[in-house]
Amino acid sequence: MKQLLKHHTNTRKITTLVENKTTYNAKYAELNIYETFEEAEKVVLKFDYPVIASMLSGKKVMHLNGMTPFDFFPGESVVMPAQKDMVIDFPIATKNTPTQCLALGLDAHKIEEVVQYFNHQVAIENENNDWALDNAASHLTNNTDVNILVERLVHTFTNNNKSKDVLLDLMIQELIIRLLQTKAKSIILTNCDSMIDDTRIGLVIKYIKENLTDKAMNVELLAEKACLSSSHFHKKFKNTLGISPIDYINSEKIKFAKKLIQKSKDFTIAEIAYKSGFNNTSYFNRQFKKMELMTPQQFKVSTSSKIN
Repeated sequence: MKQLLKHHTNTRKITTLVENKTTYNAKYAELNIYETFEEAEKVVLKFDYPVIASMLSGKKVMHLNGMTPFDFFPGESVVMPAQKDMVIDFPIATKNTPTQCLALGLDAHKIEEVVQYFNHQVAIENENNDWALDNAASHLTNNTDVNILVERLVHTFTNNNKSKDVLLDLMIQELIIRLLQTKAKSIILTNCDSMIDDTRIGLVIKYIKENLTDKAMNVELLAEKACLSSSHFHKKFKNTLGISPIDYINSEKIKFAKKLIQKSKDFTIAEIAYKSGFNNTSYFNRQFKKMELMTPQQFKVSTSSKIN
């Protein structure tokens, strides 16, 4: 991401040390890059349009209505409806290591257009075909598809290209659909008994969450728990949640590993991998980078400074 922001860093003007804003405009969206160069508390932001805010560097503490305050780190995003306050603390921002965040504003009519298309084309397990983006904030972690899209959007916004508006339009449509899919998946995972016809999948999800660090967990064991053959279970799981069993397990383990890294800087990467249920540190590193777009060590460095 630092390389992607090189052009921005070379051309932007600094007019304030707290939430210095640089804006890039397009037909259906507006990209705001915020940079804070000193510690600050209770800074309020509000937008006239829905936004997805993504951390680029440093650390924030977010205070959003209806949610417990939480630490906000690189690789994570928040989806905010229009006219809702974001109250933000900046505990580790400095002149040399600013906290950087982007806020991508989306045209409400474009969102409605894509939502209607999504509802017409997609039904999750025939349970619901009326998905929409919430009127409440949501916190996204470990969402590789959204993170990759955000990087592509930043690159396209901040660099001159004759096809800029066309490319951004396509990426914005994809981003809205990814967010809708994320919401649908979240509802299914948090309400598995009521949202999934075949409760065996719900039982497997519960088993994974309760035994996440068990290094013996594999697809064969989960298929046995679901009373299905391995091939049938794999197909059923992926059709239901849009992700393979192994990818889901790894995403949950990486989420657990991030919490360990954030809580203690004393653990080595190998210890983090072992405590998170991985037998192999190299495999852990590959999966972490695949999902977080940075290595565990890079994540540790980006979040450990003044973490206490």
